Amino acid sequence: MHQIRYRIWQTFQAMTARWRPVEDELAASVLPTPLFALFLSMSRNDRQHHLRVYKSLIGQGHNHPALLQAALLHDVGKTRYRFNVLDRIWIVIIKTLFPQQFERWGSGEAKGWQRAIVISAQHPHWGAEMVASAGGDPLAVELIKHHQDSVTTDMTTELRELLPILKAADDAN
Repeated sequence: MHQIRYRIWQTFQAMTARWRPVEDELAASVLPTPLFALFLSMSRNDRQHHLRVYKSLIGQGHNHPALLQAALLHDVGKTRYRFNVLDRIWIVIIKTLFPQQFERWGSGEAKGWQRAIVISAQHPHWGAEMVASAGGDPLAVELIKHHQDSVTTDMTTELRELLPILKAADDAN
């Protein structure tokens, strides 16, 4: 039941994004210019989401620079292709009905009926590449790359500690 309510709230946020302000200046105060340019490349709704994640972490007392950078840029890989509300709904349906196939379907090319699945599955890697190319903190790059993954023992201690914090804030916002 909570998942359904959250998805309804998420859809409402996306559909009403154009009427809500975006505090881009907050991101500008945290991110270096090349990374802020990546932030601005995201949709209004995605920028609002990232700022909610950032504020949530700050509100919980987190101030690790790499964590905050990742909070503001973790979905930037979605800018590689257009990704709209219907795509997001399609992803929820596929992940709910066909969780085993999601990973396989997400490993192809972003075209046809698989386009949204591929974007959802591969955007963490794309975003990590983009942030690394723009001079992002190496730990932020790793957090972005793995923000949809489970923690594994082969990750660095710092990544194992920060990844669940980022994921929880992302899931809550």
